[in-house]
Amino acid sequence: MRVPLSWLREYVDLPATETGRDVQAKLVSAGLEVETVERVGAGLTGPLVVGKVLTIEELTEFKKPIRFCTVDVGAANGTGEPQEIVCGARNFTEGDKVVVALPGAVLPGDFRIAERKTYGRMSRGMICSGDELGMGDDGSHGIIVLPPEHEVGIDATVLLELYDEVLDIAVTPDRGYCLSLRGIARETAIAYGLPLRDPALLDVPAPNAYGYPVAVADPIGCSRFTARTVVGLDPEARSPIWLQRRLQKAGMRPISLSVDVTNYVMLELGQPLHAYDRGRLDGPISVRRAEPGEKLTTLDGAVRVLDPEDLLITDNRGAIGLAGVMGGADTEIADAVTDPETGQTAGTTEVVIEAAHFDPIAIARTARRHKLSSEASRRFERGVDPLAAAAAAQRTVDLLVLLAGGTAEAGVTEVLAPSAPHTIALPADHPDKVAGMAYGRETVVRRLQEIGCSVTGQDDLLVTPPTWRPDLREPNDLAEEVIRLEGYENLPSTLPRPPAGRGLTERQRTHRRVGRALAGAGYVEALNYPFIGEQVLDQLDLPAGDPARRTVKLVNPLSDEEPALRTTLLPGLLTALRRNDGRGSHDLALFETGLVFTAAEEPGIAARLPVHRRPTDEEIARVNAVLPRQPRHAAVVLAGAREQAGWWGQGRPADWADAVEAARTVAREAGAELLVRQGQYGPWHPGRCAELVVVVDGEERVAGHAGELHPRVVKALHLPARTSAMELDLDLVEAASAGPVPAPRISSFPVATQDVALVVDTAVPAAEVERALHEGAGELLESLRLFDVFTGEQIGAGRKSLAYALRFRAADRTLTVEEATAARDAAVALAAERTGAVLRGA
Repeated sequence: MRVPLSWLREYVDLPATETGRDVQAKLVSAGLEVETVERVGAGLTGPLVVGKVLTIEELTEFKKPIRFCTVDVGAANGTGEPQEIVCGARNFTEGDKVVVALPGAVLPGDFRIAERKTYGRMSRGMICSGDELGMGDDGSHGIIVLPPEHEVGIDATVLLELYDEVLDIAVTPDRGYCLSLRGIARETAIAYGLPLRDPALLDVPAPNAYGYPVAVADPIGCSRFTARTVVGLDPEARSPIWLQRRLQKAGMRPISLSVDVTNYVMLELGQPLHAYDRGRLDGPISVRRAEPGEKLTTLDGAVRVLDPEDLLITDNRGAIGLAGVMGGADTEIADAVTDPETGQTAGTTEVVIEAAHFDPIAIARTARRHKLSSEASRRFERGVDPLAAAAAAQRTVDLLVLLAGGTAEAGVTEVLAPSAPHTIALPADHPDKVAGMAYGRETVVRRLQEIGCSVTGQDDLLVTPPTWRPDLREPNDLAEEVIRLEGYENLPSTLPRPPAGRGLTERQRTHRRVGRALAGAGYVEALNYPFIGEQVLDQLDLPAGDPARRTVKLVNPLSDEEPALRTTLLPGLLTALRRNDGRGSHDLALFETGLVFTAAEEPGIAARLPVHRRPTDEEIARVNAVLPRQPRHAAVVLAGAREQAGWWGQGRPADWADAVEAARTVAREAGAELLVRQGQYGPWHPGRCAELVVVVDGEERVAGHAGELHPRVVKALHLPARTSAMELDLDLVEAASAGPVPAPRISSFPVATQDVALVVDTAVPAAEVERALHEGAGELLESLRLFDVFTGEQIGAGRKSLAYALRFRAADRTLTVEEATAARDAAVALAAERTGAVLRGA
């Protein structure tokens, strides 16, 4: 919102010495984001005067049109003689009033005006355009042609209001009232402790039955509609200079008188308006939702296919405007056109003014749906004062009557939906508790009244926020108003004192250990957005009924292509891997730990939890019952070389075994025992997929999968060949742990190593053999490692040999050979009993 300081002074009697920088500091202290203060006219010095073009001589001997003009500037040049000026512009004629920069003037950009000979003539000055004076866009891009009533020789800098300061304010979504001079003036008056001249305090006639007919079919979408009619407008009337300059300084382009007036009132009061050419309306105005397939040509010339959720302004022919966003071309105000034969001027002479209040959510969704953000929609979607509609309509009527010679019809239409004021119960000491300092009841009441609230009560206040503050809904909203007006800089700086003995939770410690362990194993962490689309689930080859397809859809997604929350970490990681591979990094090992989201089987609406106390266990349980399940997962993806080749020897590519080992690393850090067995699931290759199982409360549960991705998935996602991946439910793995992970135990006694080679059927998983060896060896077993797998004629068809290295150690003594051998034999015996294993060579 751009706020000219000269306009702001109309509503607040600021001290004459106050500059834009001073006002900026006050508003920033009050919580507004004043980004810049622009000095309009900086670098411009006179003499700059009004002149009258007396003669124009066309110089035709040059490649481009050049005109030699004489201009009457009165006594401004010290002689009273006409000023000779060479000019290349052609949008003015003899008799026009123009702006003349005389020798000695300096225009913006340090452009100095002096007498000089050009195109064979002496030029003593310059006839100026708006761009050359830094006036902004007026739509003409030519010489400024002034109305004929202005006197020759007067100072044009005063006439055109060329010197000013403009505050550029970044209005946050909760402060829609600041998208108006009225709102900014109120904040300024409070900051300076000065009275406010509210421009909305106008005498408004009572509604009657003689106004333009209006019907509202959707009172939720349109809670108020005011219509006024002005007739007898002069179609040739143009916006006065002061009105055009205020629009330009506020960042808007003057268009025509009727449109300029509605824009001016919108900037002044914050109420968007629309003017219809009454001669182009067909019957009553109505407000309704769009029909499926209905179309509308908006003022920008685009034909838009409407959505049934769109709120429309219609007449008997159909849609004539997108409510609160943009009007339709069928009822556009017509520019004045003069018939060359009759000399008569035709144009809009009767207008119907619309001042309505629309539902903010409906307008925001329509503007986004059609990618059509306008000044009106920006205000409606942030909340407009519903009581300002009648005053804005009256202000528009007054300006049209004053500037275009129109007559206001007596009819006043006002359609209202019943509503009750919103009240908030506020303990008088609540702002004190929020801020951590004592304000006192008197200060709290005074500050709330300054922003327009009605306050009653003593210790327990009953506050009714003003209609222009729809953002004030809770006691904390009111506390924030008191705190910001008293000054954020006055809040004491105190550090919170956390209670002793409360550090990270066990879940947080596990999460950090897993991340450190994977990073130590050579993986690089890649953090990804938690959004996915349905297409990626198809590319991952997930079956139709898979739980991972039960996604949580976002009501307001950042991208329509990714409207759901992720149910797996793989899409983000694989996208990162593909992007890095495409940029030349071919040896990749990435990991991520984060939440995934699975929709509840019976979705519901979560209740709002209190903030002034800790919610009860029952309240938390009710909220959790309707929230999506949000387990924490850990995942890795690998491609290219896992070990680089060099002078030290051969490298090797990453494969499915590395993904399985990453799962074992995660399980070790969580203190859980991980069972690895052959599996088959979704994106993984059916012959190179490991099912990762943990035991929770005596029950085996699948915690994830690891292995090489299916070639079909690799092709669909454009991944490097033989890409491998692992994903594990970290919460489930943690639930399988025996408790906090103990510190490693270090023994000063030597280790005893025993190797065994067991022959089993090919179908027997190595994990089952390892599990039996672990249990059979007992407490003396320190570690177990599979170091060789052999198949061949020596051991027979359908058989395989698994060679293990067993390390035994005691914490309190050196083991004897007999003790180590007995532990090994016990391990082999249990493996033979469970898996049918026999010692190789026995």
